[in-house]
Amino acid sequence: MKKFNIRKVLDGLTAASSSSSATAQPGTPRENDVVLETLQSEHFQLCKTVRHGFPYQPSSMAFDPVQKILAIGTQTGALRLFGRAGVECYCQHESGAAVIQLQFLINEGALVSALTDDSIHLWNLRQKIPAILHSLKFNRERITYCHLPFQSKWLYIGSERGNIHIVNVESFTLSGYVIMWNKAIELSTKTHPGPVVHISDNPMDEGKLLIGFECGVVVLWDLKCKKADYRYNYDEAIHSVAWHHEGKQFVCSHSDGTLTTWNVRVPAKPAHIITPHGKQPKDGKKPEPCKPILKVEYKTTRAGDPFMVLSGGLSYDTVGRRACLTVVHGKSTTVLEMDYPIVDFLTLCETPYPNDFQEPYAVVVLLEKDLVVIDLGQTGYPIFESPYPLSIHESPVTCCEYFADCPSELIPALYSVGSRQKRQGFSKKEWPISGGNWGQGTQSYPEIIITGHADGSIKFWDASALMLQVLYKLKTAKVFERARGKEEKPTADIVDEDPFAIQTLSWCPESRMLCVAGVSAHVIVYRFSKQDITTEVVELLEVRMQCDFNGVDSPVLGGEQTSALPTPAASCSPQESESPFQPSTGSNSSDGPRDNIPCLQVRSSPLKQSPGYQVELVIQLVWVSGEPPQQITSLAVNSSYGLVVFGNCNGLAVVDYLQKTLLLNLGTSELYSPSDPCQRQPRSPRKPRQPSGAKMSRKISSSSEQKPESDAKDNAFTRSRSSSVTSIDRESREAISSFYFCESFPRKSDSLLSPCLLVGTSQGSVMMLALSLPPGGDQRLQQPLSFASCGTLVRLKGGILTMGLLDATGILLPPSYEQWYDPNASDEEKEKSRRRRPPSPPSSQEGQEAQFAVVCSEKQAKVVAMPSQTCIHKHNITETSFVLRADVVQVAGAYCITCFCANGHIMTLSLPSLRPLLDVNYLPLTDMRIARTFCFSNLGQALYLTSPTEIQRITYSQETCDNLQEMLSELFTPVETPEAPNRGFFKGLFGGGAQSLDREDLFGETTAGKASRSLAQHIPGPGSMEGMKGAASGVVGDLARARIALDERGQKLGELEERTAAMMASAESFSKHAHDVRV
Repeated sequence: MKKFNIRKVLDGLTAASSSSSATAQPGTPRENDVVLETLQSEHFQLCKTVRHGFPYQPSSMAFDPVQKILAIGTQTGALRLFGRAGVECYCQHESGAAVIQLQFLINEGALVSALTDDSIHLWNLRQKIPAILHSLKFNRERITYCHLPFQSKWLYIGSERGNIHIVNVESFTLSGYVIMWNKAIELSTKTHPGPVVHISDNPMDEGKLLIGFECGVVVLWDLKCKKADYRYNYDEAIHSVAWHHEGKQFVCSHSDGTLTTWNVRVPAKPAHIITPHGKQPKDGKKPEPCKPILKVEYKTTRAGDPFMVLSGGLSYDTVGRRACLTVVHGKSTTVLEMDYPIVDFLTLCETPYPNDFQEPYAVVVLLEKDLVVIDLGQTGYPIFESPYPLSIHESPVTCCEYFADCPSELIPALYSVGSRQKRQGFSKKEWPISGGNWGQGTQSYPEIIITGHADGSIKFWDASALMLQVLYKLKTAKVFERARGKEEKPTADIVDEDPFAIQTLSWCPESRMLCVAGVSAHVIVYRFSKQDITTEVVELLEVRMQCDFNGVDSPVLGGEQTSALPTPAASCSPQESESPFQPSTGSNSSDGPRDNIPCLQVRSSPLKQSPGYQVELVIQLVWVSGEPPQQITSLAVNSSYGLVVFGNCNGLAVVDYLQKTLLLNLGTSELYSPSDPCQRQPRSPRKPRQPSGAKMSRKISSSSEQKPESDAKDNAFTRSRSSSVTSIDRESREAISSFYFCESFPRKSDSLLSPCLLVGTSQGSVMMLALSLPPGGDQRLQQPLSFASCGTLVRLKGGILTMGLLDATGILLPPSYEQWYDPNASDEEKEKSRRRRPPSPPSSQEGQEAQFAVVCSEKQAKVVAMPSQTCIHKHNITETSFVLRADVVQVAGAYCITCFCANGHIMTLSLPSLRPLLDVNYLPLTDMRIARTFCFSNLGQALYLTSPTEIQRITYSQETCDNLQEMLSELFTPVETPEAPNRGFFKGLFGGGAQSLDREDLFGETTAGKASRSLAQHIPGPGSMEGMKGAASGVVGDLARARIALDERGQKLGELEERTAAMMASAESFSKHAHDVRV
């Protein structure tokens, strides 16, 4: 336990320091004051926990029909596994190469992945964090297709050269058995058949392998005789092949949009040729060619017609038509339009056996940006309602906030109003991907993630217990008028794109007050209500904020460091002194500069507001003399005071959302007192005004500076909490970057606490404003609030990111708040539920204990004693980089500062001593999306958008890392494999059933010999058998250990048998030699 004496720290300060005098001022720490610090480095460890969202850039898919687990591979080498709701897992191939194909070892708890770097990997899924058991890297062949028969340990691998190699998946060694392309095709063929695009064994005869070559040739290969039984030729290239379960027919899909059906014993010509989407000419000619059918699946049922499911094949004249999945059932053909291009699809069937009636019940369709599951058992083929949080990217995420340990009633309240927003028309059946088990972790506190999006929507997510589920969606764009036509823009050509995008938000969980700022320089205040209302007129307040660089008239703060600020009437433009609810009649003529014009037009018709968040007030910044309003860089709401404060590079504004009035509108320079030594003069004159016809670029994905067209959308961003990230290309103006409401000592001479507002700027200054609140009740709605400037509190290097206030024992003093009450409830119910925390302590309490103001900037952190305003601790966080995000958080019952730097380091500093506790080089800043969305929360949690579609959650808590194995879900569960189909009496009698094959005898080293060593290199994986032993636990572990023990026992018995045979051979040889000697 760390102890430090504040008096000893103060002894080292210079004589100029106000607290170095012999007589301590009221409220300063006394000699015997001791702050106990309990946090040590042992409390911190950094690790990833879970990844949520849709797999970014998916490339392949596989399904285990017994375990009911879905696997998705991506173009970046990622692997995502999904089971029932809440069961998901992420792992990554080290090479980062794209995943070509995935194959489950069905009901074995293992998965084979094939990559574009010509490597195959065996994943062990019997542990909570899957690991690679074996890898095989091909040196001379490019992998194009893989096939693993059900309950077989021999994996067929097709190559670009047209050859087929066979791998033992237990040992990951190559068999000497190879099917060469020149033996598979006819010897008279002069051209190479192209890559292998399909491999499958006959469902009724494992000894017959069907090989599809890209050129259109299909070969039925006899594995035992090592020769081709039949060859099927077609003029068009092949994309996929599917068997009928009886093994007598197969279907091929081709590049001209045709499907050919072949009888196995009639290779001369197809039995049927159809073009599902082709126009049939009346004169009997061949239909017009269509787009390629990329995949076809043929599934049979006992009771009715078979299902044929295919993707692609549309007519070329359907220009602009979306991707489609076609389901052919009997005589009916259903075309299902998809929102995005189809990557792959799988038909889910009741049986894993290929030689039985398949009984398909669903189709899983993997799209470029979505996952859709179609119910084949209901008329119209409705889709299942997905339990996964795959809609994070429904509109691009522009900001993110994370709240851990929220009030317990919040999640039920949000779920209650959000459940009414759910779409209808889903399948009534349960989600078919239902494998795995939830984790057994003890982490039970409520967690909420809020995401802001480019379309103006805000989503609330339940993130408790390492899961993620959407609770409620708020559409802020409903407040504004929408453009009706392409020519009619929403704001008279002021905004280019995404005019409603969310820039930053401020949320008070206790009072449920929500305040959001958008890129069109607008702020919306919301209250939470369980009742629906119709708002006849949306209340609007227009604010005219401008910079005073060019001598713009602004009130001068006279007098000493503490001075009363001007009243609203004095500081506002004439427009604001009028009724705040009347929209301005600004000038927007072509012959003069724009003035008093907001960027968006608030709707004039009545607004019906459903239960949930409802608009209380809309605040808009307006054009000023041809200058567009500047984007809002900081925002805060306080329910106890009824105030919203926001700032940009021009200054700050304070709005009373109860009285719907503007209280304060100040330029940044006006916050300093005239004698303030920290005041900075502008470094450059005001930028030239834009002409009135100039557009204001307000894409959330692009900065105000011009960037090359080639830059990715995420490579520029706007900071949600602070404009300080614009240190990359900093403007000359001093912007407001951070706010913090508190109850402290505004002046050095104060002995009483009073409401205050701390204001941080992009140039490192922290100023304090003192608030004077009227009494509560009706007087609060009638009397105005007043402010007094208290000058600069402290100055740091770099822009201010976060601020906080600790009491004398080091406990965080959160901003005061008002308990939530329903604004639409009756007056009696309001009085019962409305218990306001006192905004300031009673005036009779004198000699309050000391406080510590905590300030963190892009470069430094400082702790300042209050009210003496003496800096007692300082820590330089970084010299060569800058901090992107910083927060004061609670970990292990104590408080600390957490920082994320642009160089990838994550750090924690103790409070109040600012001792470094953690410094890990975790994640270099690869793109600005991470910087825009990275956020810390209490109890050691953090998150960021790792891709445009995925949220990565991490923890910096040692306790969470220790419990992570228990908290994670299990993918593999012990399930009995279904019984094989009954062959029937007559089939058994006359040999009509499925023919088995002793693959071990055929492909083993004894018969086939050894493969060439130069062909492929075996690489043992980190998840070896020893690792598997340690990772397995519970029933699954017992089964796994039993299986491993059997394998080891079998191996030892085999070795013993070999040694015995060798000894017998040796004894026989010795006996023979002895006999020869005797003779």
